[in-house]
Amino acid sequence: MKRHFLPVALATLLAAAGLQAQTLRWASQGDPQTMDPHSQNESMTNMMNGQVYERLVMRDKTLAIVPALATSWQQVSPLVWRFKLRPGVKFHDGTPFTADDVVFSVQRGAALTSQINPYATQVGDPVKIDDLTVEFRLKAPNPIFLQHIDTLWIMSKAWSEKHKVTKPLDFKNKEETHAGMNANGTGPYVLASRAPGIKTVYKRNPNWWGKMEGNVQTIEYTPISNDATRLAALVSGEIDFVLDPAPRDVPRLRNTSGVKIIDGPENRIVFIGMDQGRDELLYSSVKGKNQFKDQRVRQALYQAIDIETMRTKLMNGQSFPTGAMTPSPLGTYNDPELEKRLPFDLSAARKLMADAGYADGFEVTLDCPNNRYINDEEICIALAGMWSQLKVKVRVNAMPRATYFPKLEKLDTSVYMLGWGGAITDAETTLTPVMRNRGEKVGAYNYGNSKNDKLDQLIAQSSVEPDAKKREALVKAALKEQKDQVHTLPLHRQVIPWAARQNVSVVHRADNWLEVQWITVK
Repeated sequence: MKRHFLPVALATLLAAAGLQAQTLRWASQGDPQTMDPHSQNESMTNMMNGQVYERLVMRDKTLAIVPALATSWQQVSPLVWRFKLRPGVKFHDGTPFTADDVVFSVQRGAALTSQINPYATQVGDPVKIDDLTVEFRLKAPNPIFLQHIDTLWIMSKAWSEKHKVTKPLDFKNKEETHAGMNANGTGPYVLASRAPGIKTVYKRNPNWWGKMEGNVQTIEYTPISNDATRLAALVSGEIDFVLDPAPRDVPRLRNTSGVKIIDGPENRIVFIGMDQGRDELLYSSVKGKNQFKDQRVRQALYQAIDIETMRTKLMNGQSFPTGAMTPSPLGTYNDPELEKRLPFDLSAARKLMADAGYADGFEVTLDCPNNRYINDEEICIALAGMWSQLKVKVRVNAMPRATYFPKLEKLDTSVYMLGWGGAITDAETTLTPVMRNRGEKVGAYNYGNSKNDKLDQLIAQSSVEPDAKKREALVKAALKEQKDQVHTLPLHRQVIPWAARQNVSVVHRADNWLEVQWITVK
């Protein structure tokens, strides 16, 4: 890939303005899964790819949708949206950005090997009107059309054809393609080098169409899985920023010279899912039947969770327990009944287990990531201890995200942890991909393979209901049905503390997104 370096004239102008060319060295516990922007829909992967690739729209500092590769748009009829594209934009390899790239990218994103398939299929058929005009023609109304557009990365059609990457990389089956290690977007940074698990380096794109607010010219990202090592690197000044300091370290960091904490809630719900599809679990001592098909067993596990102890002791107060399954309370319309948790009640949980025929418990394996969510492995270990009170013997099987998520995609699990969230607060982007019955275009993240036709129909209706009041009633009914049947065990919404050196200015967004073009390193 062609690399772009800061021209001397631009460097001089930056110096005159007091913005010296700077390198941002930062770390997190995990690594991007792939450089293919359509392959994996995972926050760290999206955030890293989002420095290179762009969408027709983008989020500002308050998460409002604003123009990006499109300068304007209008809904010309209930089923047609028209976008005017930004003129003069070039991909990093110098080829011009046109409507052909938009049509190609949306169709690529809708492929079965793409994890943004649930969103790409909701925006209708993209049609080129001219080089700088694209229409999206829908088969049914989409109440959150622009939210879905904000998930679709734009790739170069010519580059993808040249490198034989017209289809997204099949990550779960360990496919390797040119797009997995290389990138060619229109964004503010160019991928300079990629060494998975070691270091990923980006250089500023001097030909970017946008206005740079910060002064970072080079990004050096290093995954550091160990919390203590990551902390030591920040305190020593070896790195400038940590996306995910361990909650137990936050009080110490607040009192560490040269370091600061930037707090903020994240739009993300962390929950436990259970296999409700198979007749017999893959990893359990129960043979000949699936205990998680029994709502009483699922509810017993829920009511054996001491969520307040988890919040205070394990999360150091850095979590918001909830009974809802949306990343933000806005997704439930702030409905207190939907937000309310079932009570922690061991007596009730034991009775439910006995009524279901499992008074003596059973053995089961709980799959967990160990480098994705705040205290992910520790939460799973804590749950194993709590469920032991029901005589449920839990084997915690923790693994890196690169191994974990392909395992879930193959439904190779009996009980699992998942986090769900991002910039979108509307319930739709949880309901359709996470809660619907699994199908070709829906339920892709329903890794527990739960089947509930009543729930499925409510969600399908809410997805195309244009009337706001009618849609609210459908959404609430769907969320209530999911909650009553205990298809998942909600835990909490994360609080995300970021840690940085004192000389680093960053903008904390509720989607836990680090936008480097806003960062200044003094």
